[in-house]
Amino acid sequence: MKKDNVGDTFQQETKYRRGQLPGGGLDRAAKPETYKRYPSAPRIPLSPPQTENGEPIWSALSQRRSQRRYQGAPLQEAELSQLLWAAQGITLERQGDGFRTAPSAGALYPVETYVAINDVEGIEPGIYHYAVETHELEQLKTGNFGSKIAQAALDQGMANQANAVFVWTGVFGRSKWKYKQRAYRYVYLDAGHIAGNLALAAVALGLGSCQIAALYDDEANDLLDVDGVEESTIYMTAVGRPR
Repeated sequence: MKKDNVGDTFQQETKYRRGQLPGGGLDRAAKPETYKRYPSAPRIPLSPPQTENGEPIWSALSQRRSQRRYQGAPLQEAELSQLLWAAQGITLERQGDGFRTAPSAGALYPVETYVAINDVEGIEPGIYHYAVETHELEQLKTGNFGSKIAQAALDQGMANQANAVFVWTGVFGRSKWKYKQRAYRYVYLDAGHIAGNLALAAVALGLGSCQIAALYDDEANDLLDVDGVEESTIYMTAVGRPR
């Protein structure tokens, strides 16, 4: 297979065809964990998210634009909390399952959220993981990683100027457990749903965002300490106060 044809091959080989759907039942005992946890990481509680009386959805939709230039004023912790909840927060608990703000194929939630924090009041700069089930941040690394996250984002300086950069990874096994090779399509779609939620939430908060799909995969994975195979970076969003 030629490398320049790999996208075409993927598209053809993962098609569903009538009468040729993969069969067999699901091995419930082999289902991957829904949540990724960092038990030894320091935890930072986040403010409770606002769930009522926000910006009307039609207004947010009409105002959404990609914003690449930011003021430099710090983000509030409550604003970061609201963005994280809008992206992937739990909105319904049922029989041990937590359903979220963004849809996911089979409710398998293969996308993990990390945040490179550059300038947020009350939170030390560093790399964090969003603990969805408890609405907390898990602190993975401290320090200013703005320049490194910008380099990983194909050298786009806005990622260094932003208050925070959301980095989404796919834990592919969660979806492959049910959907096999077709799962990769669903993981990427899930990430798009999540980033769309965040983009609208940013508008509602008077913030600017820009989605970033152009990235150096291995550099981004190294920043997060993920292996690039079982879990790999697939998408980013820079967020800040627009100029």
